[in-house]
Amino acid sequence: MPFQFDHLRTLTALVEEGTFEAAARRLHVTSSAVSQRVRAMEQAAGQVLVRRTNPVLPTEAGDAVLRHARQVLLLDQEVRSELRAAGHEGGRTRVPLAVNADSLSTWFLEALPTESGAVFELHREDEEHTTGLLRSGAVMAAVTSTPEAVQGCSVEPLGGLNYQAVCTPGFAERYDATDPARLPDAPMVNFDRKDDLQDRFLRDLTGEGSRGPTHYVPASEDFARAVLLGWGWGVVPEQQCAEALASGRLVPLAPGRPVEVRLYWQRWNLRSPLLDEVTRHVRAGAAAYLRPV
Repeated sequence: MPFQFDHLRTLTALVEEGTFEAAARRLHVTSSAVSQRVRAMEQAAGQVLVRRTNPVLPTEAGDAVLRHARQVLLLDQEVRSELRAAGHEGGRTRVPLAVNADSLSTWFLEALPTESGAVFELHREDEEHTTGLLRSGAVMAAVTSTPEAVQGCSVEPLGGLNYQAVCTPGFAERYDATDPARLPDAPMVNFDRKDDLQDRFLRDLTGEGSRGPTHYVPASEDFARAVLLGWGWGVVPEQQCAEALASGRLVPLAPGRPVEVRLYWQRWNLRSPLLDEVTRHVRAGAAAYLRPV
């Protein structure tokens, strides 16, 4: 079903801004005009597209239309950028991407093409949940641990990000943490409540889950620092703990048993020179840093 371009732009602004008033300010129209455009889209779709909550949230049907809207806006922005470039004017296209925190703090930023003419909007999310942002249309591409392609997307493997379970020597002595039978009772550091890497390692090693206290530190570098400060044991990317392991400030809990997270690149399956360029750079960055799988 056809939607007017201004209506697609309005829906995108409404979901991104969260309220009718904020969307109206962004679009330089009245709140009533925003409401009328959304109602017109809902009549055309025959379904409710947004929940009138605070902030406004898209329905399942709204997610589908929002994804379509952002794809249309991307293609429009690329054409405008080409025309501006031809006329020697500056033009920037916004590219929202989802990436897990550990990739963001290790290899992903260096991989992005800084001279692509894009403005990057990065959404930090657990690698097992970045596909939800793709489904909703919030991002154009994502680093994810999900090998199954989201509808309307293509997927390719990037490689494996290896982690080591580590703690400080003092922590290991205090809790006898290098003994697998004692480790489930030792304090643990988790990234957030979605993080299951520590629990996965523990169950693979001991067949048990954690019984000890858990600290939550939702930033990759701060997570590694909390482990280095002796808050608890944790599963840390090899790049972030290699120096501390070599100097003896950290000790491995299971030498030779890294935890591997396989990462994939999922992107909208549409012809976009800019998205193609971003994909090439991400692919090259991953090849330089991640382990082949």
